[in-house]
Formats: sequence, C-alpha cells, structure tokens
Amino acid sequence: SKRLRPLTDTTPKCLLKIGHENLLERTIENVLSNNVNDFIFVTGYKEDMIKDFVKNRFPGINKTFITNPDYENNNNSYSLWMTKEYVKGNILLLDSDILFDEKIITLLLTSGHENCLAVNFTDNLDEEQIKVILDKENRVVEIGKEISIEKSAGESIGIEKFSGYFMKELFAILDRKISIENNVNEFYEASFQEVINKGDSRNSIYASDVSDFTCIEIDTVQDYENAQKIINHNE
Repeated sequence: SKRLRPLTDTTPKCLLKIGHENLLERTIENVLSNNVNDFIFVTGYKEDMIKDFVKNRFPGINKTFITNPDYENNNNSYSLWMTKEYVKGNILLLDSDILFDEKIITLLLTSGHENCLAVNFTDNLDEEQIKVILDKENRVVEIGKEISIEKSAGESIGIEKFSGYFMKELFAILDRKISIENNVNEFYEASFQEVINKGDSRNSIYASDVSDFTCIEIDTVQDYENAQKIINHNE
C-alpha cells in the first residue's frame, strides 16, 4: 500500500473504490459469479475495516479470516503459508489488488488443467512484473520477476487455480522456508518454481491466456487512475 499513499493512509488498498465498487467487492463478486462460495481472507493493514466490510456486504458467504500480524516485514508467501490448516483441496488463489474481468475465473475453472494461472500474453514487460517462460504446450517452465524478459511469454497477473495435490507440495516447501530457514519475505512464485522443478507431471502449471480480458494490478497512483479510466469506459 505504501506506493499508493496518500490514498491508502486511511484505507487498505483492497477497499479503494474503482468506480462505484471497491477492489475487494469486485473480486468477491467475480468469484461468486463462478459458483464459488468459500473464502479465506488473510488480512493485515487496517484489517478491521476489511472484516467489517466483508461481513456487512457479503453476510451469506462462507468466510474465514486469518490475521498476518507482521505484515510489514513479510511477503505473500507468508500469508499463503498461514492458510495451510484451512486449505484441504482445490483452491483459487488471488492477490487483493487486481481489477479483473470475471471471465478470467471462468477460464481457469474450465481450462481442463488441474493447475493453471492467468497470463497476459504480451511483450510489453518490465523488471517489476512476475513473468513466465513457457514450453510449447503452454506449461510454465520458469516464473518470477528476475527471469529473462526476452524469453518470457507474458505476465502472470496474480490469479491461479491449484489442486489439493499441488497445494500439499507447496505447503511443504513453504513450511521449510518459513519454519526452518526463516525466509518470510519472499513472493510465493519462488515456491511455485520449486514445485515445478520437482518434475512431477501432476504438478505442472499451465498458462491460460487472458490477454483479451480487462486486468490491471493496482500498485501505484498511476495504476489507480488507469483503472478508474477503464471502469469509466466499460461501465
């Protein structure tokens, strides 16, 4: 949220309004429209505002809240690790700062792959984006910020579908990194890479092309303004 100040001085990023609804509201509605009703929220900054909003706006969903008390010093891999006692099967994993079309969720759920992630296929990439290198069958070979821009097929936008089998492998890696190595400040894509590197075909991750759909990550004030323009145009 720091790069969005002063917008986030009094409001967590996910509650910033884009048009007439905030980011979290739009995300939950997109998931619900795909007949998924079970939610786990990992909260930190100004979490009471998030909890109150969800409880009041979506009283009927099945919801679990987990507090990440040291959110300022750890990264999303730690937040994901905190869900290990609650995730027992297939999941959708979403970052909270994305404005996206509900059809992206539909595409992942109907992809035919147990593990897949949404990729904006583009050559307009930079060092800050989570990029993917794919094989000829659109399986993810490498994922991360540091990989070659020239070899990358596009940007992983932060929306994934994973099987229970994959998550078991992923949580084992996160357990080692966090509990033993004290590696708490890492993006979870680094652990995706470790699962991929094991070479188990059941853990292959496929890229789903979402470049035809609206999707923008909100990291900066400029991103926020661009998102407002997109919504104003579409709605």
